[in-house]
Amino acid sequence: MMSSSNIQWHKSSYSNGMGGECLEVAFLVEAIAVRDSKFALGPQVTWSAAAWQGFIQAMPATDAKMR
Repeated sequence: MMSSSNIQWHKSSYSNGMGGECLEVAFLVEAIAVRDSKFALGPQVTWSAAAWQGFIQAMPATDAKMR
């Protein structure tokens, strides 16, 4: 796991502050990291930029603001 203190995390725009499920994403030099915003010190998942782009492209068009 990477040190979270050295990473700039971006919270999902779907976060409402009401304790719902929410993710944070960090755009690193050679990867994309994702974590649970409620458990910031917990595990992180990383993908290559190409894998992340494939994931985003596979999302429905209604989620285009993430692209």
